[in-house]
Amino acid sequence: MDLLNDVINARCSDPFKCLGLKPNQDKGLTLTVWRPDATKVEVLKIDSDKIIGTMTTGQNGGIFLFDWPKKRTQTHYRLRIHYGDSQFTIVDPYQFPEATFSDPENHSATLYHKEGAIIRSATVNNKLAIRGTRFAVYAPAARSVSVVGDFNSWDGRLHPMSSNGDGVWRLFIPDVVEGARYKYEIRAANDDILPHRTDPFAKTIEQFPSFASVVCAQNSYTWQDKDWTERPIVDIYEQPMSIYEVHLGSWRKKADGDALSYLELKEQLVPYIVDMGYTHVELLPVMEFPFDGSWGYQPIGLFAPTSRYGTADEFRELVDAFHQAGIGVIMDWVPAHFPTDSHGLASFDGSKQYEYPDPKKGWHTEWNSLIYDFGKDHVVDYLISNANYWLDEFHIDGLRVDAVASMLYLNYSRKEGEWIPNVDGGNHNYEAIDFLRRLNETIYLNHPRCFTAAEESTAFPGVSKPTYMDGLGFGFKWNMGWMNDSLSYISKDPIYRQHHQGDLTFSMVYAYDEQFILPLSHDEVVHGKGSMITKMPGDAWQKFANLRAFTSYMYFHPGKKLNFMGNELAQGQEWSHERSLDWHLLDVDYHQGQQQVTKTLNHLYQTEAALQLDHLPSGFEWISLDDSTNSTLAFVRREKESAEHILVLVNFTPTPHGNYRIGTPQAGRYELIFNSDETRFSGSGYPVETSYKTTNQASHGKEQSIEVKLPPLSTIAFKWHAK
Repeated sequence: MDLLNDVINARCSDPFKCLGLKPNQDKGLTLTVWRPDATKVEVLKIDSDKIIGTMTTGQNGGIFLFDWPKKRTQTHYRLRIHYGDSQFTIVDPYQFPEATFSDPENHSATLYHKEGAIIRSATVNNKLAIRGTRFAVYAPAARSVSVVGDFNSWDGRLHPMSSNGDGVWRLFIPDVVEGARYKYEIRAANDDILPHRTDPFAKTIEQFPSFASVVCAQNSYTWQDKDWTERPIVDIYEQPMSIYEVHLGSWRKKADGDALSYLELKEQLVPYIVDMGYTHVELLPVMEFPFDGSWGYQPIGLFAPTSRYGTADEFRELVDAFHQAGIGVIMDWVPAHFPTDSHGLASFDGSKQYEYPDPKKGWHTEWNSLIYDFGKDHVVDYLISNANYWLDEFHIDGLRVDAVASMLYLNYSRKEGEWIPNVDGGNHNYEAIDFLRRLNETIYLNHPRCFTAAEESTAFPGVSKPTYMDGLGFGFKWNMGWMNDSLSYISKDPIYRQHHQGDLTFSMVYAYDEQFILPLSHDEVVHGKGSMITKMPGDAWQKFANLRAFTSYMYFHPGKKLNFMGNELAQGQEWSHERSLDWHLLDVDYHQGQQQVTKTLNHLYQTEAALQLDHLPSGFEWISLDDSTNSTLAFVRREKESAEHILVLVNFTPTPHGNYRIGTPQAGRYELIFNSDETRFSGSGYPVETSYKTTNQASHGKEQSIEVKLPPLSTIAFKWHAK
């Protein structure tokens, strides 16, 4: 009776002990059903409408009892439930303990096969399969948990779940299939009923205001990217990687202001990226998030592609199209923090199950969000299984991990006294470090064609070194130092640049300490920082010439490349997620010139092997780094184990140099392969000869040299030929 009282009061932790068929004192079976507000309940055969009997009302309202006929060997049934003049039929979930409690083998990398809403079938009479959904959610501190949804009028009394002591609550509900909307109603240990929670493993989540989880069918999408997913495994560090970073909702909008759908992006974004010559696309987070203004960096549904733009299969179709076009897909992934929305993970079961309990460790002062507790196994398994899920189920090629620095340091963005030191008294978060290492080991072990990249802004050692070398195990690290120094330099008036030559040359001091990506990301064109073109000094012509020269310098500098959408348009407005990129600017020559120079550089990067050796010092050589008076640089990019090379000269002043002598590594002929000052890029067209023969006049420590014409505010490149 105590258990039944718990059921009646929605406090039951094991409804299978009192609901369904249970032995009685007469050595038979009694069926107990809980249906509050029902006026009559009839028991039917499982496979027909034939009535086995009518249940009687127990002493407590809503409890119905029925003594099972001893001559009946079959113990499965359906229930016809009457509410006055209305009625409907259900299959009682409490007759299927095997479908509720049977778990697949549990691996941390595939925890999503065990938890969440998973469609499965229960077999009766060795032939009839009852299809339904098995729900499972981790809430170890809860007093009780119920599934609520359209199928039970969101009534938390009707489908109490059961826990077997491992903290996971489970229930198989027959006839609940794909498309069903649901959440979890959790009663905390103090008896408070919490706001309905979205399933942490939901594969689809509705938008505001419901934020309801949606039951999804098992992945049945037919992929067409076999040539991509089974391509030979190559050394990615010696391959070109030019990344186009995209916020899907604002890349291009429809006439009515709505965002393009996944399928519309397939038709428009994919061919654009191919034409522009990028090798990869990087998507700002597409995991479901409640607030548009977070751009996805405050995710709630880590397993659900945002339904703003379409279904999960339509997102798969977009990824598939990229792969068929030869474009790799990187996704921004956010394990550093999560928001406090009442339907999310915050105080999920009334206790701090996902976040650190102490705000000195569990609260991000910078983003007003919560920090995952990396010391808890379930949290680590949840995050690692999520990373694996995107690579497995959506064929994602790389994860760019957001805000890694905030994970590594306990005192990140905190004042003295606002943080808790580690066991050694230091500021490193050992638990987060262990998590990141395990994450990278899992990804590289299971997905050898995939990679990870860290947005990490400090000098933490070994971010992109293997874990066996005491590194964090990332494949790449964003070079935030290069970004800050180079933008600081290029924003200065050319007359002052001679005093800041070191801002450009310092990056080569540490260029090979990590495997770097050079980022000009969304972070540099928001929150009052202005667009790229507005960072450039001078009149209109000089602004665009500066931007072309700087963009070109980036492509010739060692490191993979990343450009945020709109940089190639040189749009004047700071980026906003609420509006489209300013595509109309391409009607203006200057803007079209910036797009064309970016396109040309991308294609040159893919065809010239000397530009692709980013991770070895042998791929780079300074020729001249100290001509600060003229604000010029000269360096060489080399092919691996070859004499083949490209000579690059950069002039960051508006003054052309008609006879600029520069030493060369080899005697021979140098052919012009790129000039950012060409008229087709809206440059000045300053005359530059297309071929130069070396002479024996020594310069810059070399025995031979050439004398070139160096255009104003330009980057030019020559390819060496022996004859």
